[in-house]
Formats: sequence, structure tokens, C-alpha cells
Amino acid sequence: MNLDNRVAIVSGGAQGIGLAIVQDLAARGASVVIVDAGVGISGERSQPDLAEHAARQLPRAAAVCGDIADSAIAQSAVALAQERFGGVDIVVNNAAIIRDGFIFKLDPAAWDAVLRTNLTGAERLLAAATPVMREQTKSGRSPGAIVNMVSTAGIYGNFGQGAYGSAKAGLIGLTRVVAHDLARSGIRCNAVAPFAATRVTESIKPANESQAAYKEKALKVPAAYVARLVSFLASEAAAAVTGQLFGVRGREVFVFSQPRPKGKVVQPKDAFDAALMKQLEPDFADLVTDLEAFSGDPIL
Repeated sequence: MNLDNRVAIVSGGAQGIGLAIVQDLAARGASVVIVDAGVGISGERSQPDLAEHAARQLPRAAAVCGDIADSAIAQSAVALAQERFGGVDIVVNNAAIIRDGFIFKLDPAAWDAVLRTNLTGAERLLAAATPVMREQTKSGRSPGAIVNMVSTAGIYGNFGQGAYGSAKAGLIGLTRVVAHDLARSGIRCNAVAPFAATRVTESIKPANESQAAYKEKALKVPAAYVARLVSFLASEAAAAVTGQLFGVRGREVFVFSQPRPKGKVVQPKDAFDAALMKQLEPDFADLVTDLEAFSGDPIL
């Protein structure tokens, strides 16, 4: 997991899980460009120079203070990585905000803001970085890696998280597409759903006892375990790992199944028979939230 001479760009890297990832990458020898707009959990700009402050704490780091969903900011981060450190080898899409609301009450502006930061921001950074990463590989540089930070809210769903869950589910889809697009270059792309004490965890408003238990336990899980997995996926030790969806909760590391046909019936030509649906019922997924699914004790 030695990352000497590797260069990383981490969006949302100035606080929370993003900062833990930045620190772990740097501790393993990587140079890091931190991109962070210095916003609160709902996206309000509060500390515009936060990225610069985080970069000053590290030996080989630089900062871009701005919105990663702005193409110019994404391009400037890539240019800075090239000029200051000589290239781009690792991209971690971690920037995210959350604005909850039941679908029958959801503010259109909240939807747009969350999709812009959590999904469009990842696309903008990858659009700017991947041409450079591909050219480097053609020139003989060891292939790089991309890690997209997703959420179990995009897999299981949760009350009132239409925007957040949709953005994270979209990022899972983007992970698969990018893994295909870059396979010939040897550049890997994986997704990680983190469990750790974060601003997102703090903002949870439990709807039942299981969700309350989840929040209490999640607030005790350090982000360092998440960062360790990200560093592994960014390293050459994971050279054969791409297109996968992982979860990490303390010392537990999960690999999630991805949507594939589980059951099948063949309907007659003339009409759909309700009995056919009964045949598929044993393969239905339970309607549980991610908080209920992971309300058990984490292994720390």
C-alpha cells in the first residue's frame, strides 16, 4: 500500500471522512490536492478557506477552494496536480451535501443542489482527470485508481432521502460505467459506502428504535477504517479490483451484490397473469431502510 510518487485529488477532502482519506493517503506517501468549497452539511458556504487550512497540515498537499461541480474548478484541480506534483493517479469523489424531504414535500431547489454536488461534481472531476490519467498510462506510468464514495441510502433507501439516495445510486451507476470505460487503460474504479461518525450521521432523525440504535452506534465508528480501505483501493495492491461496491463499518468490510436478475417468469402473449407475480415474490427485496439493515453492533 505504498503510495510514494502517487498524486491524488480528493473532493470534499477538508473535513469528515474526506479529511480522514486525505490524511491516510498522505501518510502512505501520496501528494494530495484537496478540493473543498468549505460548506456545511446542507451546502451553505461557511468556511471558504477550509481546503487551504487542511493542506497546510500536510507535507505534500495543495488546495482548491471551490465547487467541484463547476467544470472550471475541476479542471483547475487537475492542472494544479500536474503542475505541482507531476500528474494525477488517484481520484476520490467524496464531496456531498444532504437536504432531506419527503417526496411529496421536496423542494426542487434542494433536489437540484444535492444532485449537483453529489453526482454532477463527481462527473465533472472525472471528465477533467481521466484524459490525463489515460495519457499517463499510454506513456508508461502505472495505471491509477478512482474511488467514489457512495451510501447505503442509495442501495436500501431511507425516509425523506429522495435527493441524497438518488444521487448516491447514480454514483454507483457511474462507477460501473467508468470501470468499463477505463478497463482497457487498466485504470480501476470502485465505490465505497462508508459507515462512520460524520455530519451526515449527526443529522439523522431516527424514525424508529432500529434507526436510533444505528445512529448511536455509528457515532462511535472512526473514519480511519474507511480511509484505510480507500488507500488500499488506490494502491497497486488492488490492481485487479474494479467495478465493485464495498462497504466498511469499523473493521468490517462488505462487498455488496449488484442488481442482477434473481428470478424469472414468462408471461403469456395475451395478458399478464397475477399468479406470475406470486412466483416472483420469494425473490422480492425487503423494504427496509439502510439504518435498520445496519443497526447491529459494529466491530471496532
